[in-house]
Amino acid sequence: MTPDQIGEAMTGQVTPVSPGRAEGFLPSPMIQNHASFLSLMPDGALLCVWFGGTLEGKSDISIHGSLLPAGGNQWGPVRVLSHDPHHSEQNPVVFHAPDGRMWLFHTSQPSGNQDECRIRMAPLTRDAGGVTAGEGRYLDLPRGCFVRGSVVVRDDGAWLLPIFRCASRPGQKWNGSHDDAAMGISLDQGRTWTLEAVEGSIGSVHMSPVPMDGTIPAFFRRRQADHVFRSESADGRRWSAPEATDLPNNNSSIAATRIADGRIALICNLSSAATSADRRASLYDELGEEDDRPDADPTGGCVPVWGVRRAPVGVCLSADGGRTFPDRLIVEDGPGTCTSNDSTDGRNKEMSYPWLLEGPDGTLHITYTYHRRAIKYVRLSPGWAANATRLA
Repeated sequence: MTPDQIGEAMTGQVTPVSPGRAEGFLPSPMIQNHASFLSLMPDGALLCVWFGGTLEGKSDISIHGSLLPAGGNQWGPVRVLSHDPHHSEQNPVVFHAPDGRMWLFHTSQPSGNQDECRIRMAPLTRDAGGVTAGEGRYLDLPRGCFVRGSVVVRDDGAWLLPIFRCASRPGQKWNGSHDDAAMGISLDQGRTWTLEAVEGSIGSVHMSPVPMDGTIPAFFRRRQADHVFRSESADGRRWSAPEATDLPNNNSSIAATRIADGRIALICNLSSAATSADRRASLYDELGEEDDRPDADPTGGCVPVWGVRRAPVGVCLSADGGRTFPDRLIVEDGPGTCTSNDSTDGRNKEMSYPWLLEGPDGTLHITYTYHRRAIKYVRLSPGWAANATRLA
């Protein structure tokens, strides 16, 4: 599909395309849409939030949201949920707190300087037409903190916000070479926060924790574009150093959840630097903004790999707590080209930043970025896991 064809298809209509599968493109007035996050509302409606604008890193990038009614086939009108005209607002996360309140977390950064990012938190309210964001505020955490994964509530009631830290180097541009993982911890329902590092996590970002019985495994995107990595905590207080799983990773986002049969389902691009020769200079090399600083020296960190193919989209299943993922279901494949972030010239063909959740009836809901132009929604009927293929 061309960018114009994708734009024409962004009606929000969900249509059956094969037995057990329906799909559609979410509505959006923006030419670039990326980093979707799904949340199930108490009444069974599905909320999707993402960021949209002209180009990632530009100051017109803001958070958007749309609601799909329970049992419905039409996504509702899009609402803008953030309003800073001077910052690029990215990576939304929705959290339903134990007291019934709903919160939006998202990042806010000047241009492509992720090391200057701050995290913003705003209340969300529901009405007949969708959700609305109230007045937000920045969290009292250091600059450079980024979010992508779901909030977990610890056994003592603490909120655990997965964070990756985009570390700055004096006099040098951020390039991801010293990024690592941490956990933001709030003991007072989000009013104040502390930060606890995940030791040995250089290059491991986009932490996605999955509470299980007696343990919490967490999964990571890798700046080195090698494998999905895994860490574990017995209580949400201390985390083991991340180690490689059998899943590849291309330095693009992942998401994981526990499904009804007890297994972990992880969605990702099944590609890595070892399987794709595609490369680009950096994440923000198209912004066109002058910056004479050199790239950060990777000494003491890692060498990030950018531009690796972002396809196929696959759901991978694990019965051993996320140590191995032998059963895999390809949701969609394609070129996956992401050597450009442009959404209008047709060069970008990535299918990336997937999210997933399983509904109470066993339906699997999936969203992902489609060619940087749109957010694509795929719905798989109950019993979907039986279609996964076991690795030889």
